Amino acid sequence: MTRTVLATFFLTALCACPASAQELFEKDIIKTTAGDLTVTFIGHGTLMLGFEGKVIHVDPYSRLADYTKLPAADMILLTHHHADHLDLSALQHVRNDKTTVILTSLCAEKVAGGIVMKNGDAMTVMGIPVTTIPAYNIAHKRDNGQPFHVKGEGNGYVLSFGDTQVYIAGDTENIPEMKALKGIDYAFLPMNLPYTMTPEMVADAAKAFRPAVLYPYHYGDTDPSRLVDLLKDSPDIEVRIRRMR
Repeated sequence: MTRTVLATFFLTALCACPASAQELFEKDIIKTTAGDLTVTFIGHGTLMLGFEGKVIHVDPYSRLADYTKLPAADMILLTHHHADHLDLSALQHVRNDKTTVILTSLCAEKVAGGIVMKNGDAMTVMGIPVTTIPAYNIAHKRDNGQPFHVKGEGNGYVLSFGDTQVYIAGDTENIPEMKALKGIDYAFLPMNLPYTMTPEMVADAAKAFRPAVLYPYHYGDTDPSRLVDLLKDSPDIEVRIRRMR
């Protein structure tokens, strides 16, 4: 799909989110051919998207926000079953009878009534094309030798908003399926150690599939400025740092 980054109006704002008067979340507004896409950076691996009057929650997590005061979800995307991504309390507050939940098979063991998408599946939900990308570890493993994230258990998601493609990677490393992506305008890549990627891994992936805009997210104690330095010779990839520890 045609990239629109040159025509994209970018806004960084500290906004008082409905969660409470004390909680401040950064927000970007991205121009697409189908209207504005609003990205609210809740923190960690958690996002809230707004598009054509619809609200999309990605891995809602109660430790980051008071979900009783956030907008109800039209769509929820769950990347995998770990507790900081699958939070039943948060789901209870933002899900209603009209909410569509997209999730993995392991998530479906705890969350009833969702649509299971396996790695590589594609469908259109509420007019938004959604494709699932694998999310897993190759290098980083537990003491018993098992990867922190096993291949086939987690999803990344590519969503198309008009001619703009957004990739939300979930918990993963710089896997071949990621590096083979094409036409990604905005990418959210995790950088929390030891569970996902080092800055070097993120830079390696970005140089392969070349998103126009790269957001490191879910980066824990990792210094995101390291990623900026690693990509300083790739001017076609804009790195945007938001509060996503």
